[in-house]
Amino acid sequence: MGSAPESSRARSKLRLAIVVAAIGAGLWFGGSALGWWGGASDGKLRLYGNVEIREVQLGFRVGGRIERILVDEGDRVEPGQVLAELDKRPLADRLASAEARYESASASAARDANGSRPQQVSEARAAVASAEAALSEARRQYERRQSLVGKGFISRADLQTSEAALSAAQASLAQAQAALSLAQEGARVEDRAASAATREAVLAERRAVQTDIADAVIRASEPGEVLTRARETGSIVQPGQTVLTLALTQPVRVRAYVAEPDLPRIRPGMDVKVRVDGTDREWPAKIGFISSVAEFTPKTVQTEQLRTDLVYRVRLTVNDPRGDLRQGQPVTVIVPTATGQR
Repeated sequence: MGSAPESSRARSKLRLAIVVAAIGAGLWFGGSALGWWGGASDGKLRLYGNVEIREVQLGFRVGGRIERILVDEGDRVEPGQVLAELDKRPLADRLASAEARYESASASAARDANGSRPQQVSEARAAVASAEAALSEARRQYERRQSLVGKGFISRADLQTSEAALSAAQASLAQAQAALSLAQEGARVEDRAASAATREAVLAERRAVQTDIADAVIRASEPGEVLTRARETGSIVQPGQTVLTLALTQPVRVRAYVAEPDLPRIRPGMDVKVRVDGTDREWPAKIGFISSVAEFTPKTVQTEQLRTDLVYRVRLTVNDPRGDLRQGQPVTVIVPTATGQR
């Protein structure tokens, strides 16, 4: 009979032990889930932040009418991909005009640089020979009449006429010789410099039009995703007016914050992991920058507890080739147990 009470007390103690164990386990797992403990016991540091929002407003550097837009909101784009184009016909007309002026200026510059043609030099030499012959004849006539006027065979007026003809022949020879010198020497240095400068000015104008034609096309400079399409085909846009908004998806950057006591546990170049809500997946990341200036904890940083202490900004680069992380998405950064000096 005495063994029955002892058996009952043993069963009561067993039930009490089971209840205490269940309560302890519940408190342990519940506290771990709520972040009351477990974060420090595993030796890992947890930082909190967001995926950085990186956007670029795309537009044309020149104004005009949009001829076509090749992407829509949500489309993924690659570097160098054509996203939109303007109507290039007005620019093509300007380019044709600049090309014609450049050809004309180039011809003028080449003419001045090459000098006179051989035929022009030969013509100038012939003119000199003709002037020399005319001068010789005028001198002969003057000398003959000079001897005759002393004998009274001709009047002094005839001698003066011969003298004037001699002077005119001398002037004609001097003019022909100057023309020959110009033909042999070609254009002046100043004229060659002026024609060359005119050609360079027209060339610069042609390059400017070619640049405008290139700027009439919007190309993606980095991989990204189209967020907004602000204009449609046929719209008249001004230079610099936003046509598309592009979210830059690579590289993926995270901005997180670390408290001052935890600074010795991180360093630039350290490999870490990034997690987001709703999945157990982890993304590898690397710490790239740690700010040297403290700031108050931003309100956008979601932690388990409200923190008002000063923190330091940390920038990380995440390996996310598929683009699963979304800009602005809250993340948790898991720093391994290894420590290092900053």
